[in-house]
Amino acid sequence: MLDSSGPLVSELGFGASPLGGIYGTFAEQDGIAAVHAALDEGINFLDVSPYYGLTTAETVLGKALRGIDRDRYVLATKVGRYGDGAFDFSAARVTRSVRESMQRLGVGHIDLIQCHDIEFVSLEQVAGEAIPALRVLQETGLVRWVGVTGYPLPALLHVVRQVPVDTVMSYCHYTVQDRRLAARAAEFAAAGAALVNASPLGMGALTDRGAPPWHPAPAQVLDRCAQAAALCRERGSSLAKIALQFSVTTSPCVTTVVGSASPAHVQRDVEWIGEPVDADLLGDVEAILEPVRDIGWINGRPENQDPGLAS
Repeated sequence: MLDSSGPLVSELGFGASPLGGIYGTFAEQDGIAAVHAALDEGINFLDVSPYYGLTTAETVLGKALRGIDRDRYVLATKVGRYGDGAFDFSAARVTRSVRESMQRLGVGHIDLIQCHDIEFVSLEQVAGEAIPALRVLQETGLVRWVGVTGYPLPALLHVVRQVPVDTVMSYCHYTVQDRRLAARAAEFAAAGAALVNASPLGMGALTDRGAPPWHPAPAQVLDRCAQAAALCRERGSSLAKIALQFSVTTSPCVTTVVGSASPAHVQRDVEWIGEPVDADLLGDVEAILEPVRDIGWINGRPENQDPGLAS
């Protein structure tokens, strides 16, 4: 649940960023079929943003949701980030953004509205202007919950300590390689924020295919991930499977979001988390990753210590 009175959300969430084509081209109908497959498999938490594909992901998701009963899904989208360097967390812009997203998505309300990638802007503006503006919309019934998203945990903690926030989403911070979100979970809970885990496969690093060329993790992390992937292949398994099983079954979060534009991949992921974890293989993967445990990145450089608020 996103709060004590809200609906239960599925332990696996559907990430709609691939519907914006940010990981490569896809057939729109496949993306729509992926959404339908997720709903049919019992996945009811859907996460998107106007930033993904410059509104394309919201538009495609809206097409997929046409004719679907509104009580079948908990819909999350975002405000504040609209391009690689395009941020606007002013009260006027976030208010307008919610209404624009509702129109693209074809819904009468947004369940969870989130300030997107807050580490790139003034945290004081997020806490003092954007979130209060979203609370006004909450009072009108246009949104149900208000959250924040980002990578560096100290920045997220800074905001939730300044102003009440219902949810916090961080990515790549609860994986088989990086578990720092769990270490800070009690602090977020004390602030009243439910946790949402995103990118349990480390933005592709924890897969057989491996990290994309643009991946910001330092080389030693990516090398260890590649070694772990090779071991899983030798043992007739998949690093993606082990990584997803680990993140979902041990997570301190209310849901773990995985992006997909493929119905087959959605069904595969659901099957994976329903299978027993190979404890021996997981232990061997953890041993390979131990030298780079909890190493993240700041602009492509390894984090040698907990990052500051600006990281």
